[in-house]
Amino acid sequence: MSLDGSVDRRKQPQTPSAGNGNGNGNGNGNGVVEDDKLTLGRSPNENHKPESYEDLKLEFSPLLFSSLEQYLPSDVLNLSRDLKLQYMRHILVRYSPEGERTRPLHRELYTMHAANFFVPSFLKAINDNTKESLRSIMTEPSPGVYTFEMLQPHFCELLLSEVENFERWVHGTKFRIMRPNTMNKYGAVLDDFGLETMLDKLMEDFICPISRVFFPEVGGSTLDSHHGFVVEYGMDRDVDLGFHVDDSEVTLNVCLGKQFSGGELFFRGIRCDNHVHSGTEQEEILDYSHVPGRAVLHRGRHRHGARATTSGRRVNLLLWCRSSVFRELKKYQKEFSSWCGECQREKNERQLLAVGATKLELLKRLQKSTS
Repeated sequence: MSLDGSVDRRKQPQTPSAGNGNGNGNGNGNGVVEDDKLTLGRSPNENHKPESYEDLKLEFSPLLFSSLEQYLPSDVLNLSRDLKLQYMRHILVRYSPEGERTRPLHRELYTMHAANFFVPSFLKAINDNTKESLRSIMTEPSPGVYTFEMLQPHFCELLLSEVENFERWVHGTKFRIMRPNTMNKYGAVLDDFGLETMLDKLMEDFICPISRVFFPEVGGSTLDSHHGFVVEYGMDRDVDLGFHVDDSEVTLNVCLGKQFSGGELFFRGIRCDNHVHSGTEQEEILDYSHVPGRAVLHRGRHRHGARATTSGRRVNLLLWCRSSVFRELKKYQKEFSSWCGECQREKNERQLLAVGATKLELLKRLQKSTS
């Protein structure tokens, strides 16, 4: 989360220094930080495991502090919890007018309550945890694209309401927030307002069992981090989304609502970095129409985009699931025929050429022996 330095600042008490008292770090040499030097990073430190603040009574959500902690400067991260708390609180108070501080509207969203979140068919398939049970709830309209009923309508309504509450707070406080990615100008990163723990559970307990079965060749068995966000489409929002691949190994995409027309997803085959701009085969073409509560699960490298939303407003929950193990191994591979459509075609062509050359050589030997 980045904060807009142009927002009027209130005068705050002096804050413990992140430096060493000798003028290093953010300190002024006297063990305190000047209020206008309190800063946050532009991107989170994903290797840092934030502390829990649930045991404290705070004017801000404890989950907000846990999320914000990943954006602290590196020298602040090593301080005690109390000092980190004080540092973050000064920043929040500075930018948050009295009475407009964000508080969870629906606290039940911030911890995993599977029976209240998911439809019974999805829960049963996950609990049975067999390939047959997972297959039974899914359709595969195109190779590698799986769709299934997932979220209860009430959960979708609560999450939409929570996002709207967060956006009202952002607008009222003039916070500058990170948008979901470089292509979407509207939407919010859910981890930034406290939903990271719940989304971790969603990935670990509900997406990993599926990806382990259907996407093992792209790290589906070793997912270990996520980027969770919502995107918004409409005439006064993002209208469409260009052709792209995701920064993920596995992507979950669930429509939350509301009433809308258009906005179909279009898929055009799975590609590695070397072939991302290659042509599309007829069997790789798929157009998919969103249905609220229904999930789409696909490889991050499955090329896709979104057509224009022609009326109403469409909001989708996305979870980019990543595997650090797969990303490290991929550095040492040269071809990806196990999942890249173009690599597979090139491999098939090489095999056909090799078979043809072998046949020709055998024919020459046969002719030579008979003569």
